[in-house]
Amino acid sequence: MTTSPSAPHPTGADPAAEPARTARAHSFNAAAAQYAANRPSYPPALFDAMEDLTGRPLMGARVADIGAGTGIATALLHARGANVVAVEPGAGMAAQFRRSLPGIPLVRGTGDDLPLTDTCVDLVTYAQAWHWTDPARAVPEALRVLRPGGALALWWNTDALDVPWIAEAAARTGRHFGIDVSAEKRNVSARAADPSGLLDFTRRTVRWSRSVPVDTHLANIGSHSVFLVHGAEHVASFLAEEREHLLRAFPDGFVEEVYEVVLLLARTPA
Repeated sequence: MTTSPSAPHPTGADPAAEPARTARAHSFNAAAAQYAANRPSYPPALFDAMEDLTGRPLMGARVADIGAGTGIATALLHARGANVVAVEPGAGMAAQFRRSLPGIPLVRGTGDDLPLTDTCVDLVTYAQAWHWTDPARAVPEALRVLRPGGALALWWNTDALDVPWIAEAAARTGRHFGIDVSAEKRNVSARAADPSGLLDFTRRTVRWSRSVPVDTHLANIGSHSVFLVHGAEHVASFLAEEREHLLRAFPDGFVEEVYEVVLLLARTPA
């Protein structure tokens, strides 16, 4: 699962905001097919970076992909030769995952209480899902299921806000929905990921892009939680206006989405 515009990490958050955060976390289940069809993937360089930082290939590694959603990251890990088990809490997302990846094991559960045995995996991954956990619970759970010398990898596709059209679109989104889109990158940090300081994260950033039709781009952004929890009329009016802005910027009808994948990886003692 993912979030963009940003969902502030629960650590240090106002408890009064928790119901809204929970609603956003569950909102994906009703839009699982839209999510699977339109969300961006991840570049090969991301997985190269993971192999570099862990010092071992993904081929043959035992991996638990947590908050697997519709299986976008799970499929890529599997394609690199990893033996992957997926963990996903949402019924709608899990159903879409099973339709797309029937041969990959999937269990229902959360990162705060992993349905996995002790020291059973070499790598625990969270593709745009760590922000839905409570790090005080999720960090010990990750350490519990990792084998000695294993690693925890967290990553997010973040918008490249140095690209003018993306910065302008983010500003429009912020005004329309009353949010700070740029906070997404500020929240992607080792301190936010593990306030306890138990883990020593290394950070890598991978820049990449994809060219997609305007309709795909709009369906992509419309599958984010901040859109899914707002009224349909409110969202539709924004997307209609956004289409006009995009077609002025991209008259051929294809949008060049530019991302920076932020990877945080921490190894456990061997």
